[in-house]
Amino acid sequence: MIGELSRNTPVLVQGATGRTGRAHVQRMLAYGTKIVAGISTRAGVEDVEGVPVFQDCKAAVDATGAVASLAMVPPSGVPAAVEDALSAGIRLIVTVAEGIPVHDALRIGRMVRQAGATWVGASTPGLAVPGEMKLGFLPNVSLRPGPLAMMTKSGTLSYEVGYRLASIGLGQSLWVGVGGDPVKGVRFPDLLPLFVRDERTRGIILIGEVGGSEEEEFADALRQANTAKPVYALVAGRGAKEGVAMGHAGALVFGNVGTFESKKTRLEAAGARVFASIEDLVTACRQDHPVK
Repeated sequence: MIGELSRNTPVLVQGATGRTGRAHVQRMLAYGTKIVAGISTRAGVEDVEGVPVFQDCKAAVDATGAVASLAMVPPSGVPAAVEDALSAGIRLIVTVAEGIPVHDALRIGRMVRQAGATWVGASTPGLAVPGEMKLGFLPNVSLRPGPLAMMTKSGTLSYEVGYRLASIGLGQSLWVGVGGDPVKGVRFPDLLPLFVRDERTRGIILIGEVGGSEEEEFADALRQANTAKPVYALVAGRGAKEGVAMGHAGALVFGNVGTFESKKTRLEAAGARVFASIEDLVTACRQDHPVK
């Protein structure tokens, strides 16, 4: 479903009438996202920014044909929002709330798999097809159409990478923030086949961080993929102190798995280039993909 997104994809926003939801509905509409419905349990609300508001996803899907949902609801409301979206036949669900309990995330993941849908979250800044549409709050200044697909854990670090690429005229074909939660819907290795198949994509950027095994799993998948597309990786947290709580909930190190050195070694062995700084990564991308 992620690979099918375009400016023509009909989207609904759950929690559209809240302060945050309303603000981002406006921004996503301005970017070009085809938001066809909002969801709100508030009685008497007919529209938000000109978009019709419904009380549940089934009514919204029946009226508009929406196939993707952005849930801008508090952590405690995310499981119910996902269940509502799935029951209406939504194929892609993006959840942005931070602090979703692990047990809730496990339950959401099971529901999504059983429905055959795709879930980006638990917590994510969103995803985008630059120049076409975005779901979430990726900053416009960091988005520019181009040949590099980005998969990212850290929001702010990826914003900076995207901004520096955009500022030299080098943009993205697709950008997916997988988030830093320990339990999530889409992980780095899940995105690799999509990025390899995507004809717009000439290179792949991975923005990771210490903790968890996602980068190592991506490296194993990359080794099997046998793709000629270059992979540029930046792993944050090289100077993180052992035993100190920092970063995302999923940034846990177990033995030698999850350390900076483990990730760097596995990624490089699979053919990826791992960079020490944003500047080095951007320089390499510019050299390999010169802007005309």
